[in-house]
Amino acid sequence: MTYILAIDQGTTSSRAIIFDAEMTIKATAQEEFEQHYPKSGWVEHDPSDLWSTVASTCRGAIERAQITAADIAAIGITNQRETTLIWDRETGEPIHNAIVWQDRRTAPFCDELREAGHEPMLSERTGLIIDPYFSGTKVKWLLDNVEGARQKALDGKLLFGTVDSFLVWKLTGGKRHVTDASNAARTLLYDIRKGRWSTTICDLFGIPMSMLPEVLDNAAEFGHTRGDLFGREIPILGMAGDQQAATVGQACFQPGMMKSTYGTGCFALLNTGSEPVTSNNRLLTTIAYQLDGKTTYAIEGSIFIAGAVVQWLRDGLKIIREAKETQPLADQSDPNQNVILVPAFTGLGAPYWNAESRGAIYGLTRNSGPAELARAALESVGFQTRDLLEAMRADWAEASSEGVLRVDGGMSASDWAMQFLSDIIGAQVDRPKVLETTALGAAWLAGMQAGVYPGPDEFSKKWALDRRFEPAMEEGERDRRYAAWKEAVKATMSVRT
Repeated sequence: MTYILAIDQGTTSSRAIIFDAEMTIKATAQEEFEQHYPKSGWVEHDPSDLWSTVASTCRGAIERAQITAADIAAIGITNQRETTLIWDRETGEPIHNAIVWQDRRTAPFCDELREAGHEPMLSERTGLIIDPYFSGTKVKWLLDNVEGARQKALDGKLLFGTVDSFLVWKLTGGKRHVTDASNAARTLLYDIRKGRWSTTICDLFGIPMSMLPEVLDNAAEFGHTRGDLFGREIPILGMAGDQQAATVGQACFQPGMMKSTYGTGCFALLNTGSEPVTSNNRLLTTIAYQLDGKTTYAIEGSIFIAGAVVQWLRDGLKIIREAKETQPLADQSDPNQNVILVPAFTGLGAPYWNAESRGAIYGLTRNSGPAELARAALESVGFQTRDLLEAMRADWAEASSEGVLRVDGGMSASDWAMQFLSDIIGAQVDRPKVLETTALGAAWLAGMQAGVYPGPDEFSKKWALDRRFEPAMEEGERDRRYAAWKEAVKATMSVRT
């Protein structure tokens, strides 16, 4: 049993990847699923889509690898974070669609919390800010708005979980209601310093503690799959939220190491070691990973729209058919035009945290067209990343402005986008040979726990560089471009739609 099955359940698709004993990808299966938008700013997933695509991609990957379940030593799970589900303890049936991390419906309750002066307490305990992004306010909304839900919760009949917890429940046939420290840290209900659910916060939100899953290390005994799913019971031994899994997959085990993942959103994490660092610039203090009971913390900056801006070019404007078309389009753009796209489609994330903002485009001329929009879309990701890095450097003196940024995720495959990123942040950008670092992180956690993969030090030595991007833009041009971006963001936030 030398293979590891990694489940990567994302915002727009589910993937299953088989890794061999050398941590090389043997086979992959992927399925997209439908996004639901009941109202402006609301985003939901059908829980049955999450489960069915995970189950079918696992079977597909096993088949493509030409192995059987008997060859798989363990399963590792990584998942879209903050997305919230509540289901019936007895039947396993969800009471509502999953409310996705991008969803903004709880903004009024967040305003109430801030106005009542609760943000200092919440930030101190959870490391987070008050925002609809996090799971806790979504749980309250479900209990308040699904008929009969609150009473059933008080009676101990309902369970809450993020996607990882829901998948383990389904995989184990309802035998295990668990999560890991990295996912728990994103709920706005977990005290990251004490390492436990906060009764104070749960009481404030009206959430019964009986709904909450048990919190484990990232490498731990999460349960065994049902024997009928894949042919035999397989242990689930690793679990981490997608951005923490990518941090592990990028081998960012030393304080000061930093990675940025470009998927639907963009998430930059800076390892700060064994002590949590409080941000003064509206970044998040979070758990990077927890192994053998020892917690490693990080500062995180979250951008809601990264790869999703390319999906908008494809599905919304229909100016491209595939994501890879953006690079040649950007190359064709008029260099004398300075079109700036602020992709605040679901509000602005760090360091602005403005839930009410919506997207805007500046600098359009009569000659602006698809090429200029494609360039502006790719550049928006670089500008937003610089926002995060500037805030990180201000928060933690040990975060050097010369520090290397390790990148991964689908958008990191674009040489054009990564070169602009290096140019605009004025630092070296390293892209690894294995871009599937999120799945790799989950696989390594499970494989290490199973005794198939080595510990952190040996794993770090296996990290391999694909390409290094060095800044080529003159400093004056870099500062001028970034100043224009800041003005565009300021103007966007001043508009109320």
